[in-house]
Amino acid sequence: MRDKGIFAASTGLMILAWALAAWVKADPQILPGPLEVLRIAWAETLSGALPHHMAATLWRVALSFALAMGLGTAIGIALGLMPRVDRWADPWVIVFLNLPALMVIVLCYLWIGLSEVAAIVAVTLNKAAMVIVTLREGTRALDRPMAEMAQVYRLSPAARLRHVMLPQLAPHVATAARNGLAMIWKIVLVAEFLGRSDGIGFQIHFYFQLFQTGHLLAYALAFVALMVAADRLVITPWTRAANVWRGNTIAVG
Repeated sequence: MRDKGIFAASTGLMILAWALAAWVKADPQILPGPLEVLRIAWAETLSGALPHHMAATLWRVALSFALAMGLGTAIGIALGLMPRVDRWADPWVIVFLNLPALMVIVLCYLWIGLSEVAAIVAVTLNKAAMVIVTLREGTRALDRPMAEMAQVYRLSPAARLRHVMLPQLAPHVATAARNGLAMIWKIVLVAEFLGRSDGIGFQIHFYFQLFQTGHLLAYALAFVALMVAADRLVITPWTRAANVWRGNTIAVG
C-alpha cells in the first residue's frame, strides 16, 4: 500500500508540474494543460478513433513481444548451455544488439515492403537480441551443483527444466519481459510513424504534420498510461511471484 501511495503521489506531482508549465507558457497550441489534453482524449474516444488506433498498436506490441520473448528465451538458453556454439554466435548477437532500431525498421520496409509483416519482423529483431543476452547470462549463472544433483537422481529433461532451470531463470525472464515491454512499444510507434496507416505512431505523425500538440499528447499519453498500467498490474506482480517461486523451489530442492 505504501508503494502505491508513493507512486500515486509522484504521479500527481508530475501532473501538477505539467499544469504549472502550461500555465506559465500560456499557449495551448504549444503546451496544452492536462485538462485540455484529457478533453481531447475523451472526444477522440467517443468518436472511436482513439480505441481503434490503440487496438492496432496494442496488437503489434503483443505479437512482437511474444515472438521476441519466445525466440530470445530459446536461443539465449541454448547459447548459455553450449559454450562452443555461443562463441560462434556471439558476433551475431553483438551486431543485432547494436543495430539502430530505425535502420532495422527502414531495411525491413525496403526488403519486405510497407506491410504488417515487415513491421512485426523489425520490432521482433530489435528486441530479441536483448532477450538472448539476458537469458544467456542467466543460464551461464545456473547453480552447477543443483544440475549435478539432478543428474545423480536421474531426473527427466522435463523435470530438470521444471525444478532446476526455470526457478533459477525466472527472475531473468521477468527482467527481460519488463525491459522488453518498455522498449517494444516505443519501437512499434517508430514503425507506425514510418510506414503504417493506423496505430498511435501513425496518429502522432499525422498530428505532428498539423502542429496539433494537444492531439499528439492525447494519443501518446493514452498509450503511455496503458503501458504503465500493464507494468504495474501484470509485469511487477509477475516479477515478485517469479522471485518467490525461485526462492521456494530452490529451498525445497
